[in-house]
Amino acid sequence: MSASAVSSSGIPPSASVTSWLLVLLCAASGAYCLVRAGRAARDARGAAAGEAAMGLGMAVMAVPSGVGAWGPPLLLAVFCAAAAHALWLMRDGVHHAHHLVGSLAMAYMAYMACIALTATAGAAGPGPGGGQGGGHGDAHATGPPLVTGALLLYFAGYVLLGGARLVAAGKDAGVGTGEGGGPGGRPAATAAGAGAAAPNTAELTRACRLAMGIGTLAMLLTM
Repeated sequence: MSASAVSSSGIPPSASVTSWLLVLLCAASGAYCLVRAGRAARDARGAAAGEAAMGLGMAVMAVPSGVGAWGPPLLLAVFCAAAAHALWLMRDGVHHAHHLVGSLAMAYMAYMACIALTATAGAAGPGPGGGQGGGHGDAHATGPPLVTGALLLYFAGYVLLGGARLVAAGKDAGVGTGEGGGPGGRPAATAAGAGAAAPNTAELTRACRLAMGIGTLAMLLTM
């Protein structure tokens, strides 16, 4: 679907641009998590793979032109599988609870998209173009306000807290690489360089999780 077609269908061009930016954000986050899964240790590989599936699934769901009638049911299956995977990972600790909440939130939105798609197909009836669309940009349904509101509050808090932590981590890294001696009398640059890779990787991981949190929040705001 072209940009002009999207505009003629009632979606403002600015909303289409925002949707494509959201697609790029989620796709980049998912791709990074996929690379991280390939390089991670065995005990961390499962969580990274789950985040990769979430990010790429979110990118597909955010496509403004839709992904066809098969899109919402397939995405619902993917996010339900991601939720089951996150639930399995929680045997190692409750720190995987956010993955579970994120997966359930996306499954909830995919389910509502399925309902909207069914309603649209029923209203359109058989004929050319009937039952088309099916992406987050074309199919919308209003879910239970209590559920949507609770998810909005959770992800708004997660984004604010995650952003604050990321900024604080950046400031701490800047202080650590400033002038002065490092541990054991080594220059600061040498002391910081020895462990630079791990903090940078950790900050990128936090940034990707924050980006997916922002994406989930943005999608919830459209419901």
